[in-house]
Amino acid sequence: MIFFRRTRLRVRAMERRTRFAAGRAAENLDARLPVSEGGSLLRKAFPDHWSFLLGELALYSLIVLILTGVYLTLFFKPEMREVVYGGSYMPLDGTRMSQAFDSTLRISFDVRGGLLMRQVHHWASIVFVAAIGVHLLRVFFTGAFRKPREVNWVIGVTLFLLALAEGFAGYSLPDDLLSGTGLRIAQGIMLSIPVVGTYISMFVFGAEFPGEDMITRLYGVHILLLPGLLVGLLTLHLILVFYLKHTQWAGRGRTNRNAVGKPLFPNFVATSGGLCFMVFGVLSVLGGMAQINPIWLYGPYRTNHVSTGSQPDWYVGFLEGALRLVPPWETTVAGHTVMWNVLLPALLLPLVLFAALYAYPFFEAWVTGDRREQHLCDRPRDRPVRTGFGVAGIVFYGVLLLAGGNDVVAYTFEISLNALTWLLRSALVVLPFLAFIVTKRVCLALQEAEHKRLTEGEETGQMRQTVEGGYEEESRPVDEAERYVLLRASLPDARGVPLALEGNEQRDGRLRVALAQWFSAMSPAQRQSAQDAGRQDRPAGDSPEP
Repeated sequence: MIFFRRTRLRVRAMERRTRFAAGRAAENLDARLPVSEGGSLLRKAFPDHWSFLLGELALYSLIVLILTGVYLTLFFKPEMREVVYGGSYMPLDGTRMSQAFDSTLRISFDVRGGLLMRQVHHWASIVFVAAIGVHLLRVFFTGAFRKPREVNWVIGVTLFLLALAEGFAGYSLPDDLLSGTGLRIAQGIMLSIPVVGTYISMFVFGAEFPGEDMITRLYGVHILLLPGLLVGLLTLHLILVFYLKHTQWAGRGRTNRNAVGKPLFPNFVATSGGLCFMVFGVLSVLGGMAQINPIWLYGPYRTNHVSTGSQPDWYVGFLEGALRLVPPWETTVAGHTVMWNVLLPALLLPLVLFAALYAYPFFEAWVTGDRREQHLCDRPRDRPVRTGFGVAGIVFYGVLLLAGGNDVVAYTFEISLNALTWLLRSALVVLPFLAFIVTKRVCLALQEAEHKRLTEGEETGQMRQTVEGGYEEESRPVDEAERYVLLRASLPDARGVPLALEGNEQRDGRLRVALAQWFSAMSPAQRQSAQDAGRQDRPAGDSPEP
């Protein structure tokens, strides 16, 4: 007993000394740094839903990219000067290749941990682009791009565009047969630009393709220019997230005027830190066990060679598919030939797609006339038209991605390549339209089912006999928390139904009203009871912003 009492006394004395030392350290830091002013920042509320961690997934993938990229930079030689290979990979012994390909082989087979770092770096790039894409989809489907977050949406789309360019640049650095074929396609796209195409190609490559400077130039872009832009824009993105606060799902006690969630420290830091270690671990396992981009099987690039069944990484696969689907259209004007089969799919299509992404938040705000600040997430089913647009875009992209491997699909399933190409051409036109219609109808059907549950209650599966001798199924009211969400979703304010537009007698005004009514589609039952629900069951504290 005496031993345990002395042990407790020693522990308490140690706790007092530790508390005193921590207090003195905090005082010393506060005298030199704005520690106390950051207390409110550390208590900032973050939502606890899993979908809000998709942005952190992209961030931690970028950290892995930077760390592994620094390691690879120590050994990679970005030169196109030809050398004779004499390394450990015997099948290529004595083969003439560029210095870039030679150094990549030496990283893979002669540098300790080199192949692991290469593969982790490649897997991290794929996860990075995928995480940004899925994060953008989450923001789109939940309406988190609305005021005041339009600028952050523009930054996010720009980050996605830069990530695509960064991935393509890094993918092309080893100067193997597959990446060299991709660079050749890129040069063909440049040449398809009328009037200035040849000048652009000469400016980028420094000479006739492939030239001797391309890898050196790509190397600088890959390790300096694009990473600098990515880190700068990502920092600005995070600053705006902190300043504007996160969006949150609707629920009791959650309105446009507050933020409910776990504090940044220690709760969110612990959750996000755990995700960080998981990303590092999963990418390390993939790099060690899942082979990716085995350049030694492709061999060095030769301008007169091309590998069959070659596809790029998934994030540029849609461009490959678009190039394969467009028929060989061309027009000759005044002795100049315009190659529409390259210009349309590889240049104009990406421009149109990214222009639509940049403009969408402003287009929706113009259509709905809703200029209020929105801090609550939409459920996708409550915005059928927007959700239909998103699903149609995913289907459009999926068809193009499948078309990028049409030769492999045709060979694997032993079907005609021409028949498959025509099938994919038809699917590219028909399937997005069908996806939009089906998605919109499904969203409206879900709304109708929820409205029925709200008015009639939930089925219990139990039957009771009525006074008249018949039988009817018993039901119970919807749970209060869920009832709050369903009631709010039926309100015109929450659905973005616009007020009367000034000057709606004019043509532009009538067009906006018609588009707004179409865009704010509701099921018939909800449309009939929306005003009554707004008067009788409006959730407290959720009135429209002034």
